[in-house]
Amino acid sequence: MAVIRPFSCIRPTMENASVVASRPYDVFSEEEARQAVGRNPHSILTITRPETQFPAGTDPAAPEVYAAAGERLEAWIRQGILEEDREPSYYIYEVSVGAHQQTGLVGCASVDDYWNHQVKAHEAVRTKKLEDRTRHIEACAAQTGPVFLASHASPEITNTLAHAKLRAPLYSFTSEEGVGHRVWKLSDPAIVASLERKFASLGPVYIADGHHRAFAAARVCEKMRKANPNYTGEEPFNYFLCAVFPEDELQILAYNRVLRDLNGLGTGEFLARVEESFDVRPVGTTAFYPKFKGIFGMYLDGCWYMLSARKKILSQDPVEGLDVSLLQNYLLGPVLGVEDPRTDPRLDFIGGIRGFRALEERCREEMRIAFALHPTSIRELFAVADADRLMPPKSTWFEPKLASGLFIHRISGAQE
Repeated sequence: MAVIRPFSCIRPTMENASVVASRPYDVFSEEEARQAVGRNPHSILTITRPETQFPAGTDPAAPEVYAAAGERLEAWIRQGILEEDREPSYYIYEVSVGAHQQTGLVGCASVDDYWNHQVKAHEAVRTKKLEDRTRHIEACAAQTGPVFLASHASPEITNTLAHAKLRAPLYSFTSEEGVGHRVWKLSDPAIVASLERKFASLGPVYIADGHHRAFAAARVCEKMRKANPNYTGEEPFNYFLCAVFPEDELQILAYNRVLRDLNGLGTGEFLARVEESFDVRPVGTTAFYPKFKGIFGMYLDGCWYMLSARKKILSQDPVEGLDVSLLQNYLLGPVLGVEDPRTDPRLDFIGGIRGFRALEERCREEMRIAFALHPTSIRELFAVADADRLMPPKSTWFEPKLASGLFIHRISGAQE
């Protein structure tokens, strides 16, 4: 069971919601973040990426940079850009793009549940990124973006949220990326208590996106517990901001790969090596989309190929059987020399939202070969996390992305 509890939210005023909201901090390069802030100085990016408030070339890990994030957060509250709800509440969050729509509940998850694997991870974290978010939470005394969680489907919870959505929303807007965001506040004590009980009986929840934010919140909690040895467990720092969506409403796209060279191999020699583990069939110049597990698209020298994993390399292991693992273990590693996909500078990753044209363009510009994958399923993600295992890097691309800035969780400091 996992605790998902209501909280006192810091959020934009109605007229500022669409201005403050932004895609998560880590989908932007520094240059992209600076450009976005230049267009919109009231974007939450000025807080989540505080280096944008300093001259280019400033060390983003400098103490004064993190301090600026906390100072701006408090200034926005004083200026009325953000307001702080007094009563603990849940928030219904509907996100839509095109024909896809998903509805989740925003609340706070327990750090103890994170340590006890009731909030389950499936991805390793990077030390530098973890340190960055830890220092950011400390500087703001708040969590400024939700951890995206997935839960098993619950018709009861879905029906409760659907009924609550019949009221007028707090926020309703479409971002410049074409993503719709609608939010409802849910503070009725009876409904709040009922939802808290329903989540507690639902079983574990799973981190879909936000592993660094969750781990950073847990690290800050440990520090604050040591500084407050008489803590009760009810203090806000014992919890982290989250948005929980049911598995049957989530959309996972592929996370595709491009590589700079063929590891010194000629085209013929390379294809012969690939055929040791995959059936290789050229399909022409039209992009090939793999519709089934174990099937891959490969773009090389202006031609698309269909790769089918041979039976001998298939596995029932929750990690080794993933398509991303098959590609890494039997092609990228042994044939193309990618020993560590996290660090190899020859390898890059392209989210499925960018489509296959992006793969072809990268190969025309500076890359040599591209691989299109069938998306990892939410059931595969659950199986890996339930086995206390980790997926290879860049295994999932959830779309649409949740906005930062609509919900902020203060972990210390009294309301005025």
